[in-house]
Formats: sequence, structure tokens, C-alpha cells
Amino acid sequence: MEPVIHPAFNAADPQAPRAVELPKAYRLLNHGPTVLVSSAYAGHANVMAAAWNAGLDFTPAKVMVVIDKGTWTRELVEASGRFALNVPARQIARQTRAVGTTSGRDAPGNDKYAQYGLSHFRGAVLDLPLVAGCVAWLECRVIPEPHNERAHDLFIGEAIAAWADPRVFSDGHWHFEGHDDLRTLHYVAGGSFLTIGDEIQVDISE
Repeated sequence: MEPVIHPAFNAADPQAPRAVELPKAYRLLNHGPTVLVSSAYAGHANVMAAAWNAGLDFTPAKVMVVIDKGTWTRELVEASGRFALNVPARQIARQTRAVGTTSGRDAPGNDKYAQYGLSHFRGAVLDLPLVAGCVAWLECRVIPEPHNERAHDLFIGEAIAAWADPRVFSDGHWHFEGHDDLRTLHYVAGGSFLTIGDEIQVDISE
């Protein structure tokens, strides 16, 4: 069955993001990328970077992400009960670093997107701001876990929809060869990122 094209993009564009089957949505995070957490509530939208995130379950598709209690994103997520995980590529490494070190409360007009030149479009299901320049997007609804949220800043979400850039993800697999600017980012510390490397296949059948 042909994957569905995200309605925010031109259906005739072969590079338009395609829907990812939700039982395989964990593969968008399984290689450990830094993500951009986007949120919206009452006319406000924000975005922050988060290195601590992971897939959690297949069916229903679940994810987890750490969102510090001092962030404006946390406030918007708690108020709305939803968030999106966006997987940024090397082409927006500078913006990823910037939104991870500043608060939307301090941005001009409370708009970090405008402050750092990030474009975004509306998600098809939960009406969340999805960040352009990324290679995967997951729209998530919060599964309330008050103790984890208070004690560990850990949020669990059910992925309601997932999308990926077909240039680097198709048939449930990443393939970055020939697309260095689309390689995902992996935060180390002190402003340093690694980008995803080459794929190797390991055969243990012999």
C-alpha cells in the first residue's frame, strides 16, 4: 500500500514526507537522535531541544522524553496534553543548538521560531507545530504519569501519527547515503553534536 503523503505538502512532490506505520514509529528514534519538542496551547507555540528521548512500545506506539519542569515547553505540554517530537537534521544544527539553550519566555514576542529562523507547519492530526528542516515527526498525546513527571521530568506519549522524509527513511529503515545534510544529530555535550554514521549489516546466521 502506498504511504500517505502529509497533507501539508504537495502530493506531487516525491520528497514530501510520508506517513510511517505506527508500530514502526519507534524506529524514528531508535538510533538515539536529539529531538525538537514542539508544543502549543492557547495561541502560543514553542520548541526546545531534548537529547533524552526514546521509543517505548510498538502497539500502541509510545515514546518518552525528558522535559525539565522549568521550561515553557513543559508548561504548554501540561496545559495541552500533547507534544510533537521532531527529528532535526544537520542542516538545522545551529537552530537546534539555539533552541536548546534559550527559553521561549525570553524570545521576542515569545516566538523562538521567528527568533532563530525556523519554519513550521501544522500537524495533520493534533494540530501541533511541526518543525521544517527535520527528517521525521511524531505527533503525540500525553499518557499521564504524574509521579514520573514530577519526580523525573519524564513524559510518556502515545504517537498518534508519524511522518518521515522518504529521501532518508522508507520501508521502515533509515538510509542516509548521499544525503549528508539530512543526517540526524546526536548531542554529546558543550555544544558538540555527532551526526549519524554509515550503516553496517551484521549477519550472525553462520
